[in-house]
Amino acid sequence: MEIEKTNTVVETKLKRPGRNKYAIACALLASMTSTLLGYDIAVMSGAQIFIKEDLHITDTQIEILAGIINIYSLLGALAAGRTSDWIGRRFTMVLAAAIFFAGAVLMGLAPNYAVLMLGRFVAGVGVGYALMIAPVYTAEISPASARGCLTSFPEVFINSGILLGYVANFAFAKLPNHINWRLMFLTGAVPPVFLAIGVLTMPESPRWLVMQGRIAEARRVLSKTSDSPDEAELRLNDIKETLGITNDSNDDAVHVPKKRHGEGVWKELLITPTPSVRRILVAAIGLQFFQQASGIDSIVLYSPRIFERAGLKSNSNSLGATVAVGFSKTIFILIATFLVDRVGRRILLLTSSAGMIISLVILGSSLEVISHSPHPGEKVTWAGALSITMVLSFVGSFSIGLGPLAWVYSSEIFPLRLRAQGASLGTGMNRIMSGVITMTFISLYKAISMAGSFYLYASIASLGWVFFYVFLPETRGRSLEDTEVLFSKAKDANGGEKNGEVIVANGSEKKGGIDGNT
Repeated sequence: MEIEKTNTVVETKLKRPGRNKYAIACALLASMTSTLLGYDIAVMSGAQIFIKEDLHITDTQIEILAGIINIYSLLGALAAGRTSDWIGRRFTMVLAAAIFFAGAVLMGLAPNYAVLMLGRFVAGVGVGYALMIAPVYTAEISPASARGCLTSFPEVFINSGILLGYVANFAFAKLPNHINWRLMFLTGAVPPVFLAIGVLTMPESPRWLVMQGRIAEARRVLSKTSDSPDEAELRLNDIKETLGITNDSNDDAVHVPKKRHGEGVWKELLITPTPSVRRILVAAIGLQFFQQASGIDSIVLYSPRIFERAGLKSNSNSLGATVAVGFSKTIFILIATFLVDRVGRRILLLTSSAGMIISLVILGSSLEVISHSPHPGEKVTWAGALSITMVLSFVGSFSIGLGPLAWVYSSEIFPLRLRAQGASLGTGMNRIMSGVITMTFISLYKAISMAGSFYLYASIASLGWVFFYVFLPETRGRSLEDTEVLFSKAKDANGGEKNGEVIVANGSEKKGGIDGNT
């Protein structure tokens, strides 16, 4: 009888908790701000064709115009960490939407190249803010049992934005050239208005509330976004502990030392990091580097040119094919959200990277066959079809792993005291590499051929696969306050522990005890 009772208790503890609908709703609203980045990247892929004809600018100017927003967004990403610690995660998202709205209007009404570039600058700052803050807020609001799924939502909405941008290109393409590209940009000014209104209905991040000493408010938010009352209390105690607040303090409001509001964080991250923080920083920055250096934004932004090389000569056909790219990215990112908390981060990352490498090699090879056709100007149908298929395969492989997991991973591995600034550094690397890749693609393929460009990206992606295998431990099921222990020297490359002990608490797996110590 006693044995049966014990088995019942164990089964209850091991049972996966149901999805927290309130946390899902909050994550959805926050992640929708990422739509802005996806829309801007994709809409530029089609708009550039008509901007070049309307404003009479060169390929070099187009290359700079298309890619510079990623460099501009670096400013927003780096500022977002301090801003979100100052005014809160929620109002930082509202600020991002307002900035992007102003940028979209400037781009849509630009009378010349200079004003269009100014609009790209303003929109870029807004994109940087949104790109950094959405994953951080989502990670901080989510229960551990669903954090991977919910934190991948920003990438879901980036892909949704890409699809919407491609659809806008196709929808407006047949209008006169002095109108069509302007409507493409002005359409992007509509979503930020509704996003800002929606974000204002969300609660503030419980971790930010504790950083401000507002314990009672944090407890209310955690009670709504946790899988059980016990988990809510455990999460609150973990947050208080990382901030140096004693758990025996039950006051509704407490004083948090000034240094906990963000001062000294950059020194701890960059000048005097502990060994585990240094490894976390390398993992986050390396992951974001390889995400972009593998060439994803070149394919998304310049897909009409790739399809033209593959044999789709008309604007209508190439823009129609880009819509298929948007669908492929969106479908595979949805698959990733269902797998990330079931199979783990590492398996998806390694599988995704392998698929990208194979797709890039075959894409380069098929374009090489087309460029060396014995009858120049004649279509090599099979090679053209294979090229288009490999573009779809590449973006699908990216979206099922590396795309969403770069943001999931970067938002969950930093300790609370370093999370906002650490995530902003990762986002900064992401934007720098995106800018470098997109601002050099045209020049690169003119120098070493388009096939050679994709062989280069495949080589970089191969190095990325090795980096992921060596440096990134598994974080599935760990609490946010617990992940730092994974990067201590006592852990192996897979994030496992020497004693292999696993304890289940409140629906999430933890190793070595509730507090993560071995």
